[in-house]
Order: sequence, then C-alpha cells, then structure tokens
Amino acid sequence: MTDVTGAHADVLHTLFHSDQGGHEQVVLCQDRRSGLKAVIALHSTALGPALGGTRFYPYATEAEAIADALNLARGMSYKNAMAGLDHGGGKAVIIGDPERDKSEELLLAYGRFVASLGGRYVTACDVGTYVADMDVVARECRWTTGRSPENGGAGDSSVLTAFGVYQGMRASAAHLWGDPSLRGRRVGIAGVGKVGHHLVEHLLEEGAEVLITDVRREAVQRVAERHPSVGVVTDTGALVRSAGLDIYAPCALGGALNDDTVPALSARIVCGAANNQLAHPGVEKDLADRGILYAPDYVVNAGGVIQVADELHGFDFERCRAKAAEIYDTTLTIFARAKEDGIPPAAAADRIAEQRMHEAATERAR
Repeated sequence: MTDVTGAHADVLHTLFHSDQGGHEQVVLCQDRRSGLKAVIALHSTALGPALGGTRFYPYATEAEAIADALNLARGMSYKNAMAGLDHGGGKAVIIGDPERDKSEELLLAYGRFVASLGGRYVTACDVGTYVADMDVVARECRWTTGRSPENGGAGDSSVLTAFGVYQGMRASAAHLWGDPSLRGRRVGIAGVGKVGHHLVEHLLEEGAEVLITDVRREAVQRVAERHPSVGVVTDTGALVRSAGLDIYAPCALGGALNDDTVPALSARIVCGAANNQLAHPGVEKDLADRGILYAPDYVVNAGGVIQVADELHGFDFERCRAKAAEIYDTTLTIFARAKEDGIPPAAAADRIAEQRMHEAATERAR
C-alpha cells in the first residue's frame, strides 16, 4: 500500500506514529544527472545539530533505504546523547552500489543537498563511504566531517571507534568477571573491515585469543596475513557457536542479534561496533534471559562520532582519545543502572539518553 506520494504506508506510519518515529525531518534527494538517490533523516536536534554518517548501500527498495535511514538516525540521537556530545542524531543513505555507482559528480550533488539544510545536519563517513569521499562532499558543503588531514579533517574515524569498543569490552569484563583484563579471553569478531581490523590489534596487544570471519575474503586475508595467530571461521553462524567463546563482537551490518543467533551464542558477552545490532524489540530480554551481557552498540561504538564531532572545533587526537576512553565508565554506569532498575542494559542506556534529550528540549523551550 502507498500514499499519494508513492511512499509505502508502513514507512509513513513509522515516521509519524510509531515509537520508532518521532523524527523531525526526512529529506528525499535526487539528482538525475549524476544518478544520486539519497535519504537524509534528522531524528532530533534537541542537543544541537544532527550528526551522523552517510551510508552508500545497494538497497533492494527505496522503502528499505528510508527505513534504514530512520533507524540509523534515531540510533545516532541516542549515541550522541550517551557520548556527551552537543549534537542530535541524523543519518543519510545513498542508494546504489558504491563500487559501481559512486562518482565525483554524485558526491558533489549529495554535498549540495546536505548544504541546503543550513547546518541542521553534519555528515561523515559510514558503510560504503570513506575519507576521500568526504573530501569531495566538503567541496560543496562545509558541514562535512571525517575529511583527510590534508583537507583540514581528522582522517579515519574507525581508529577511535575500535578503541571505544575495546573500552566497552574491558568494562563488560570488569562487570561480569570482576577484572577488566582481556588476556586469555577468546573473542570472536564478525566483520574485520574498517573498524574490526583495528579491534583485532587492541585485543592481540592485550593477549586475547581472536577468531574472525567476514563475507569478504580479502578482509579476512589481510588480517590473517598480518596476524597468523588469529583463527578464521567460515561464517557468522560458525563463529557464534565456537566453543569456549567469551566475547562476541558484531562489527558488520545491523541485525546481528536475532532469533537465530541469540539461542546459538556461546559467548557470555556481546560487545561490537555494528549499529542496530538488536534485530527487533525483545532481543535484549532474550540475551538477558540467557545470562548474556550485552553492551549497547551505540554506547561502545561512539568513538568515531566523538572524533568527527571534535573535527568541527579543531581536531586534537589525544583529546578525542581521552573522551573515547570514558566509554569504559559510561558502560559501567549503564550496567549499574540496569541492575538497579531490573532491566536489560539496552533499556537502561535508552533511559539515560532519553533523559538527557528531554532535559535539553525542555531547557530550549523555556
């Protein structure tokens, strides 16, 4: 079913009526000359301009792209709130295969659309977009972060994203086992791309045993060649069932924790970089019922957004690294709140983030 605009009714219901909605603005962008089709979703600007990356992905349908933009933008509101940033949440998706459809002309057109929002949305890299892409976008839009150092930016944000996930793992270990050390722990990483391969480095440096998998053979090969001690498994299904796994780290696309993976998980902790890991409401309770400690994704993967936000004020890596290190304490605070309220950690994180956004919105309304 569609409305008069041709948009699927379930998408409009999500936007205006459901608990997953509440978005302030959604912009559909099209440039026929370059082939650009994009969606920019702003969930909240209560804490400041919406900040979030640009995902370039070959969605099966336009409705799927819109739904992903809505979910990702909402997640960024919560992520930025929990990271203590003065930014709301937004996200953009470009529909297409980045290997085939990405061009300078398309990125420039996209930059003009972002610029038309007048600073309400600040963009950065995400799946399918890179530092070099943001350099192109920035030629048309000054509200662009994640640029190269040569162009006044901070460079690759995946470095601090991985560092933040590592801090979340240490906090999870401290909460569950009474010791933040990961030495001797067996950690399975699903996805060793931009973030995952950096996470491997942190874990090996501390003496953890690491298993990896990735749908891209070249990504696995790159890690295996550099670190021969890393174990390789065929796919995610095999990884989650691996015997003796202590920690599972989903570091690819969303929906990794679902009705198939959660019952099969052998790990006691889930802590990874992927966004929107919970496939649907209720998964967080399923994890808790199985005694699996879940570190909320948008809390532990906030290192990257901390970096790109700092770029707006003159980037300082050590300042960002120190702020990303605070993810350790934030994660412990969430676990304590979850225990106090008798709820899963994901719900506890939501409550804390919503409180900050509500207080900011109330203050602005006065």
